[in-house]
Amino acid sequence: MKKIFTLLLALTLLTSLVACNKSTGNTNNDKAETGSETKTETQTDDDNKIIIGVSPVPHAEITEALKDEFAKEGLDVEVKVFDDYVQPNLALDQGDIDANFFQHIPYLENFSKERGLNLVSLGSVHIEPMGLYSDKIKSLDELKDGDEVLIPNDPSNGRRALLLLEKNGLITLKDDTKEDITEKDIDQNTKNLKFTPIEAANIPNVYKDAALAAINTNYALGAGLNPSADAIALEDKDSPYANIIAVRKGDETKDKFQKLIKVFQSDACKKFIEDTYKGEIYPAF
Repeated sequence: MKKIFTLLLALTLLTSLVACNKSTGNTNNDKAETGSETKTETQTDDDNKIIIGVSPVPHAEITEALKDEFAKEGLDVEVKVFDDYVQPNLALDQGDIDANFFQHIPYLENFSKERGLNLVSLGSVHIEPMGLYSDKIKSLDELKDGDEVLIPNDPSNGRRALLLLEKNGLITLKDDTKEDITEKDIDQNTKNLKFTPIEAANIPNVYKDAALAAINTNYALGAGLNPSADAIALEDKDSPYANIIAVRKGDETKDKFQKLIKVFQSDACKKFIEDTYKGEIYPAF
C-alpha cells in the first residue's frame, strides 16, 4: 500500500511539472507575439522619419520653419546641420541621413561623378545668388593690377565664380560653355588678377585679406553679410544654380520623399523665403 501511495505521489508531481512547463511556454509565446507587434509599430514610425542634412543658413532655417507643415503630411523630420559641402553627400550615400539640402545640381552631379555616388535631385527649392564681396573696395573699377581674388575651390562653384567675374568684365574665358572651367581657362586678364581657390565655407572668414572674393550666399548670410547691400555684384535671378533636395537614387519615388518635396515646394515655404530673406534669396519653384 505504501508503494502504491508513493507511486501516485510521483505521478502527481510529474503531471504538475508538465503543466507548469506548458504554462511557461505559453507565456513566452505571448511575449514573443507582443514583441513582434511592437516592432511593427516602430517600423511604421520609421517609415515616416526623415533625417535631413542641411547647411546652417538658410537651409536649416527654412527646414525648421516648415516643421508644422511636415507634421501635417505625417512626417517626422529631424535636422542635422553640416558646416561644409563634402560631408552631407557622403553621409547621405552611407545612409547616415535620408536626404540633404545644401547644394545645386551642377555641384551634385560633379561630386557624385568624382566620388562614384548614386544621388539624385528631388526638386528645386530656392536660389542663392553668388556675390562678389570686398572689405577694401566699393566698386570693381577700384581693383588694382595684381590684386588677389578668392574663388571656391570646388569645380562647380569655381566655374560659377569665374562666369560671374567674366560677366562683370574682369576676365574673359576661352570657352565659357565648358563644365570644368578653372582659372587655367582664363583668356584675358587685363588687370593680372591673382586667383586663389580655397574651400567655399572658409572664404567669408578670410575674404578681408584679399581685394575681392566670390562668396556663396548661404555662407555670406552665415557671416553676417547682406547680399543685396554688401555685394559689389550678384548673379542674376535667372541663375541655373537652384538649391535642391537630394536623396539616394531609388528613394525619389517613395511616398515620404514625395511628401517632403511637396512641403519644400509649398506656398508656406515660398512665403517664408520671401518674408524672411526679402530678395536676398528667392524661391525656385
